[in-house]
This record gives sequence, C-alpha cells and structure tokens, in this order.
Amino acid sequence: MFDRDLWREIFQSINMNRTRSVLSGFTVAFAILLFTILFGIANGLNNTFAEAFADDANNSIFIQSGTTTKAHKGYQAGRQIQFKNKDYDYIKEEYGDKVQYITSRLYLNVNASFRNEKNTYNVRAVHPDHQYLENTKMKEGRYINQLDLDNRSKVVVIGRLVEEDLFLKTTALGKYLSLNGLQYKIVGIFTDDGGDNEERLIYMPISTAQRVYGNNDYIDQINLTYNPEMNYDKAIAFSNSLTKDLKDRFDVASSDQRAIRVRNLANESKTVNQMTFGLGVIIIVIGFGTLIAGVVGVSNIMIFIVKERTKEIGIRKALGASPKSIISIILMESILITAIAGYVGLLSGMGVLEFIGPSLETYFIKDPSVSTTLVIGATITLIIAGGIAGYLPAKKASQIKPIVALRDD
Repeated sequence: MFDRDLWREIFQSINMNRTRSVLSGFTVAFAILLFTILFGIANGLNNTFAEAFADDANNSIFIQSGTTTKAHKGYQAGRQIQFKNKDYDYIKEEYGDKVQYITSRLYLNVNASFRNEKNTYNVRAVHPDHQYLENTKMKEGRYINQLDLDNRSKVVVIGRLVEEDLFLKTTALGKYLSLNGLQYKIVGIFTDDGGDNEERLIYMPISTAQRVYGNNDYIDQINLTYNPEMNYDKAIAFSNSLTKDLKDRFDVASSDQRAIRVRNLANESKTVNQMTFGLGVIIIVIGFGTLIAGVVGVSNIMIFIVKERTKEIGIRKALGASPKSIISIILMESILITAIAGYVGLLSGMGVLEFIGPSLETYFIKDPSVSTTLVIGATITLIIAGGIAGYLPAKKASQIKPIVALRDD
C-alpha cells in the first residue's frame, strides 16, 4: 500500500492510457452523479412530508362535526352535529387502551392588549394533552395543566410571536394579558415548528373558555393520538371503528360523509411511506444498475490494459515477481480509477443539488441534499466496486506463464 515504486508504476500506467482511463471512469462518475441527484431529490420529498406533518404528532386523529346530508332514523338532512364534553369523555373511556393522548378544542377570536399594544388573535381552548398532539415546545414557563382545568383558572399560554407583538419592553411570563377585557395570567410561552401562524396562537383551559365565553359545555373538535404500538392497518381499523360508533351515537347515516369527519394521519403516513419506499427502491435499482455498468466498463478496460502489458508482466514474473505483486498493481490501478471517478461524480451531484435546490421547492422538493451516511457508503461501495472491476483481469495476469508472455504478439 505504501510502496512508492508501486504507486509510480500505477500512475505511469494511467498516464499512458489516459483516454481509456477517462472513458472507464466516466461511466462510474455518471453513475454516482445520477445516484446522488436521485437520492437528494428523494430526501427533498421526505423533507417536504416531514414539514407538512411537523405541526402534529404523526399518530394523530382529528374528529370534527358538521351538518348531516342525509335523512336518518326520522331526522331530516341539514341537522347540525354538536360535540359536548360528554362525547370527549365517551371516547376517552370507551377507547382508553387505544388512545395515547386526547384533547377537545374550542376556537375563539379575541382582542388582546397589554398596556398600549393591541392585536387580534385566535384562541384554542384545550386540555393539557394538547401539548403533545401539536408538538408544542415550551420556551418559558409551563403548559396548561389539570389543576387549571379543574379550577377553571384564568391562565393562558402564548406563542413566541404574541410575546414579540405585545411585550415590546418586558417579558411576558407572569404578566396579565387582557382578552376581550378580561385579565389572564401568562404562565408559559411556546414555540411551534408549524410556522408563524401557530406561534401567534393563545391557549387556555377549555373549562375556562366554556364558562366565560358561553356558559356551556360545547366543543368544536376532538383530537387524539392512537397508541403508538399500533401499526398503520390497526390504526386505520381503529379510526374506522371510532367513526362508526360516533355516527351511531349521533344517529347519523353510515354513508353520510359530512356530519362526522374523522381524519387519521395513519392513512396519509402509510401512503407517504409506500411512495418513498417505492422511490427508494427505484433509486437503488437505477443507481446500482448504472454503477454495475460502470464497473463492467472499468473491468473491460483493465482487460485491455493487461493484454497490452502481457510482455511486461512476463518479464516481471521471469525476474521473480510474485503473483501477489502482479495482482496488487492492476487491482490498485482499478480501485484508484473508480474511486477518483466516483468522487468526481459525487461532488458533481452535490453541486447540482446545491444549484437547483431552491428552484425545486416549486415542485414540493425541499432542501434536496445527501447525508454523511451516503458519502461514507459511497466511499465503501467505490472501493469494493473498484476491487471487483480489477480483480478478474489481475487474477488472469498473475497466472500468465513467463515463457508464454514473452513470445506473445
């Protein structure tokens, strides 16, 4: 490996056959270039999907009520379905072992003010579990807890941008925020990967909102996460069963799609995973297929090089060169050509992704890139590929008898 004479001979051989070396390396470089670009695009699609689901837990189920579109059990079409606290309790009790987290939601719009600063914000009145369904991250303070819910406390948790909007000269934590003229204590400030709109929200206990803004037990939506031990098929079967039970509970026709709507992210996640898996298989097949073609090309070139150097190899063997040394020269030459060409292709592919990356966002491909794992894997693959490409010609060369080589024309 560290024999200077060996490397000198290898570089002299490559220099003497520059055209062949370039042509043999080109197919390898193109294979790695294509593989890198395809892999980067696949990563970009995964990034897009990850961003789309960043605001919610991946195992979320959203239950919303609407208006019936079909007459059923004596009820006319057009009946408004309204969830109440007892429906939240029913789901929690009936499906306890299948539910990980669960919360109700009540939507409000309020005028908020602190000293001379004012703005309008959306309020979500929720249960404590809501923090885990929305992937809410606490920047300061705490989230709503069960004690707040039990006591109907006038407390709120505000988004990072609400603090920036209203609290220009002080911190928000511990201060009192006026919502439609009523004072609420700020017990926490949160951040959310869902974007600016999510960070301009205000959360409060749902029991507080129900008493203050209606004196009722109505809720707008029920969200939950299913047990993460469930696979996609079990999760989908669970949401189907939940849909049927709720329709029966509210006397809604089973074919009525608008009265009660249950959206299970498992359906979308399953589709996304199937698509990305299929795309990954295609990339591997194309990438390795092209790489194999490149390796075959390098192997063919090495066969020609061995043919041209037959007399030289015969002289070496006549002077006492071992088969191992003959194999080493040809094998290292093959590995070097493949490795250099592969890295040229890898760097070119990364450069192309860097250049076209911003324009691909239009096609829902966000930040296409290759990982460190790919670079390491490509390195190992190139070394192995170069060894395979050069081994058979090298082995054949090492078996040439000196007398046959010296009289070869």
